[in-house]
Amino acid sequence: MKLGILGTGMIVKDVLTMYHELGVEKTYLFSTKKSKSQALELIEKYHLDKVYTDYDELLQSDVDTIYCALPNHLHYEFSKKALENGKNVIIEKPITANSKELEDLIETANKKNLMIFEAMNLHYTPAFLSLKEDLKKLGDIKIVSFNYSQYSSRYNAFKEGNILPAFDFHKAGGALMDLNVYNIHALIDLFGKPVYHKYMANIDRNIDTSGMMIFDFEHFKALCIGAKDCKAPLMNTIQGNLGAIVVKCPLNQMTEYEICYNDGTSEVKSFEKKHRLIYEFKEFMRIMKEKDVKKQKEMLELSLLISKLMEEGRMQEGIVFDNDK
Repeated sequence: MKLGILGTGMIVKDVLTMYHELGVEKTYLFSTKKSKSQALELIEKYHLDKVYTDYDELLQSDVDTIYCALPNHLHYEFSKKALENGKNVIIEKPITANSKELEDLIETANKKNLMIFEAMNLHYTPAFLSLKEDLKKLGDIKIVSFNYSQYSSRYNAFKEGNILPAFDFHKAGGALMDLNVYNIHALIDLFGKPVYHKYMANIDRNIDTSGMMIFDFEHFKALCIGAKDCKAPLMNTIQGNLGAIVVKCPLNQMTEYEICYNDGTSEVKSFEKKHRLIYEFKEFMRIMKEKDVKKQKEMLELSLLISKLMEEGRMQEGIVFDNDK
């Protein structure tokens, strides 16, 4: 793979810490002219190949895949242009600001026989894949509760009127898109499409600073909480009539969980603590190399369903992004 990375933010810096394990053939960074010095530092530190500040130039290079790690509202525009120029795209979560954008990207990719991936790491980690298998030990599922609450350092600035992208409805921000998206991805991957869902949020300056989405799966109920304006000790639980699974960290960071049975016994499942992002990138590379279209489309259909659920939830609370217009 010859990869073009868009952006120099926190997630890119995180990806680069494990990058040497992937065996990528060539890597180019795209940055604004303002961030070029930062990009050059990353090139030198991680022995990458080149920095581009002109996106068209990057797309005319020998790059075959674009990793879009730009702010949420830019995912569609830059990914669409990459597809139109014959590049596969890996797009950071949330994949697009709304489902209409994603549907258009899918249509473009299909016409050109290209692949789209959402970089949502939890689907590929050994702990999550094991948890999926262990669900049957719980019997009939009754209650699911996922919580990702993390007081944001940007929230203080927001309260003072300095609105950064994570809290900006113009840039498709908010607690649902930033944190609760992990919970919803986990829930829908585990249990499929709900029969009903509703979002209830704390809203300030037209954006959700925290909120909860409730789901009805007919035979059981679920709650997903995401907060950037408050925090609490995290506890994620899946409760069945035979026992419960307990995860005491954000689901995307899970390397361990406990199964607590009704008879008082329990078992702890622990997994190697490798970088949480390595599994998704290795799987994306495998899928592209082996042309595993079935797996790629399966994951993309999941992303589209979740995009629709989140969009409908936002609209229930009157949270409208510029991208929606």
